[in-house]
Amino acid sequence: MENMKSQDLAQFNLPAEPGVYFWKKGKEILYIGKATNLRDRVRSYFANDLIDSRGPNILDMVTQSDRVEFETTPSVLEALILEANLIKKHQPKYNTKEKDNKSFFRVIVSDESWPRLIMVRTRDLQVMEITGRISRLKFEGKIKYAFGPFPNGGSLKDALKIIRKIFPFRDFRADNPENERFYKQLGLSPDTTNADARREYLKNVNNIRLFFEGKKTAILKGLEREMRQHAKKLEFELAERAKRKVFALTHISDVALIKDETMEDRISKGGKSFRIEAYDIAHISGTNTVGVMTVVTNGMVDKSQYRKFKVKSVKKGSVDDYASLSEVVTRRFNHPEWPRPNLIVVDGGIGQYNAVAHTLREIGQDVAILSVIKDDRHRPKAFHGPEDIAKKYKKDILLANSESHRFAITFHKERRAKEFLGKGK
Repeated sequence: MENMKSQDLAQFNLPAEPGVYFWKKGKEILYIGKATNLRDRVRSYFANDLIDSRGPNILDMVTQSDRVEFETTPSVLEALILEANLIKKHQPKYNTKEKDNKSFFRVIVSDESWPRLIMVRTRDLQVMEITGRISRLKFEGKIKYAFGPFPNGGSLKDALKIIRKIFPFRDFRADNPENERFYKQLGLSPDTTNADARREYLKNVNNIRLFFEGKKTAILKGLEREMRQHAKKLEFELAERAKRKVFALTHISDVALIKDETMEDRISKGGKSFRIEAYDIAHISGTNTVGVMTVVTNGMVDKSQYRKFKVKSVKKGSVDDYASLSEVVTRRFNHPEWPRPNLIVVDGGIGQYNAVAHTLREIGQDVAILSVIKDDRHRPKAFHGPEDIAKKYKKDILLANSESHRFAITFHKERRAKEFLGKGK
């Protein structure tokens, strides 16, 4: 990184605004990223612990680069959309090198009478293109549009929530009548029993397409034209609806997206990254056994880094939390592209601690471990592991452990519900 360090960061003239940045070597774009605050985001790449916080590929990218360029956007949401479009256009090698291309996310629009928006991984989209269906989504049919790739699933989910408040749409949950009724009541899904509503809904879908293509200006012009036409016809309710959409588009509230970068911004201002990964196993008498990983970095939960694991190595009906933990931790370290943890936290006693310690030795990983021991009411009562770390990071450890327990139970319930519904067919 010596080449870039020797340069003055101020020369790039980076604004404290949202947008997209480009790491370049000559004319070649090596990496594209989005930012809540371009100045702070790029500054984070000059942190002393870059290899720990972002990994060796990003360190190599910074070393190879000779300059940074940028493009501002009116909101973080639009930065996310622009990032995806530019990654698709330029295919920067370090974007795909940092993360397996198959694990990128896409948004597809189904070719149906009432189209649905569905978020899928690239690998699932490839399966759909070959077989025509993705069984777990209960989706079958053709794809009208596909947008992406999006590197961060958590940010994309938050983006879709924001877009849905402006332009309501149906998603994969529309297969369940109760779900669809619930989203209709919230104003997030159209009334499919009203034939006249379909024309308005298709306008929404088209506006969503334009938004994902980065054509917000065209949407605003169309809505302002609609507003004037409805006003001339004295259709004031429809004119007001178009006006609200114009206001929402020009005042996008993307606080949910801003939080994703808060931690990295803190690191860029002098803090050192400390990543805690917490693991937990959930099952009922050895059935539907699942494992999860939650992440707390510098005292903040990072849900975009959470991971779910369906335990495969333990026989159904067999209760073996030690083997389940071993499998989950092993599979986690099969992903060197994920940021490396400073501490691993497990739920349980000395047995769970020893199971993870043995697994890490077997796979050649040297990471500090700490287990959270619970009382009869499943409340934390003690730690087993390095006392200095337990004392210094007690609050963060308990937060990560609590999150892993909650996340594991939620995932286990989802698995049980799917199995129940499957048997009921």
